[in-house]
Amino acid sequence: QVQLVESGGGLVQAGGSLRLSCAASGRTLRSYTMGWFRQVPGKEREFLALMHMSSGATYHADFMKGRFTISRDNPKSTVYLQMNSLKPEDTAVYYCAAARSSQVFNVPEQYDYWGQGTQVTVSS
Repeated sequence: QVQLVESGGGLVQAGGSLRLSCAASGRTLRSYTMGWFRQVPGKEREFLALMHMSSGATYHADFMKGRFTISRDNPKSTVYLQMNSLKPEDTAVYYCAAARSSQVFNVPEQYDYWGQGTQVTVSS
């Protein structure tokens, strides 16, 4: 079992930045894929970025490239999502997820473990 706890959300003005953290416990993440998603009420969960923990390779959704960046701190078993130039439409609950397989991509159902989510609100 893997437990994921997100933190770092909050209220920020448009144009501001936030860094979300996802702390993992329970098992080593060395072979896992870690992902970030977000969800607005009434809409499907939206993929943002992933990292293959074994290699450090990353993939970011096209629509947020250059604004959001996934990174990690291996000794702390923590992954981050740095979010810059935030816009009101970025307001959502942000989730981190872990998949046991490296053969996953942007489909939420491919991920095995989820955090509880952290709210990000961007004011105009």
